Amino acid sequence: MPYLDSIRVFVRTVELGSITAGGRDLRLTPAVASNRIRELENRLGIRLFNRTTRKIAPTEVGRLFYDHAKEIIEALDKAEAAVAEYSQTPRGSIKVLSPLGLARRVVAPLVPEFNDLYPDLAIQLRLSDRKVDIFDERVDVAIVLGTPEDSSLKARKIMDCPRVLCAAPVYLDHFGTPEKPEDLVEGGHRCLLLRFPGTQEYFWTLQTKTGPARFNVRGPYDADEGDVLTEWALAGRGIVNKPFFEVAGHIRSGALVPVLEDTPPPPVALACLYPHRRLLDPKIRLFVDFMIRKCKARVEGMMKGVSTAV
Repeated sequence: MPYLDSIRVFVRTVELGSITAGGRDLRLTPAVASNRIRELENRLGIRLFNRTTRKIAPTEVGRLFYDHAKEIIEALDKAEAAVAEYSQTPRGSIKVLSPLGLARRVVAPLVPEFNDLYPDLAIQLRLSDRKVDIFDERVDVAIVLGTPEDSSLKARKIMDCPRVLCAAPVYLDHFGTPEKPEDLVEGGHRCLLLRFPGTQEYFWTLQTKTGPARFNVRGPYDADEGDVLTEWALAGRGIVNKPFFEVAGHIRSGALVPVLEDTPPPPVALACLYPHRRLLDPKIRLFVDFMIRKCKARVEGMMKGVSTAV
């Protein structure tokens, strides 16, 4: 289906803003992707993009063609999903998104196991701690910590994951151990913050005797990647707020010590998210069912044997 393949490249190029990105998303080299666009333009007898040395943008007629081409691709995907029920061997690709720490420790190790069961399915795993638009990026499944605000996404909860505040012994020896949440704000403590560009304020929510309370914690530096915060904590640079399973090994070894165990952060939901339209696709259901079953067992195994009040 060369013509349909060219249309797919065109659609993703418009959505991602470059031929290179559109081709990469479809596992094509820039040269092949460029050829597909050129073949499509030759077939249609029109120019689909305005090209400069710095950017590419659809022409007016290219934008019009995109609106209809997108409907064609979505209809084709839906048709393939409908008949896939009758196939004994699921085929195709699944684009999966997950935060870095969760993906490295939980999701990525399970992908080869899933592929062993369904070798004709290709898994495209994308790791990012930043907020990503699932629809714009054409993500099939996101495995995340937290619940979605977008009602157009379907969520299947895997489990509640406890969170923990912890720091290295060398930090606690130097700055002291906080005895109450207010000490984080008033006691000169250094909190290691996960913060993204554009964030106006930052706070930690802790469970107190009177219910959840926000504390406007501060620190000398922050990062938009969770594992960097863990490395800083291990180096004695501050207190970190992490999902317990991510630091369980460090707590087990004594490299990190839990603090404020009587007022921990609330648990965070581990869940699979996917667009409602993907419910009909058998391969998506297979992947989600597998991950729900396996992720919970893996997370619980990582936390097993570590004593904490959270």
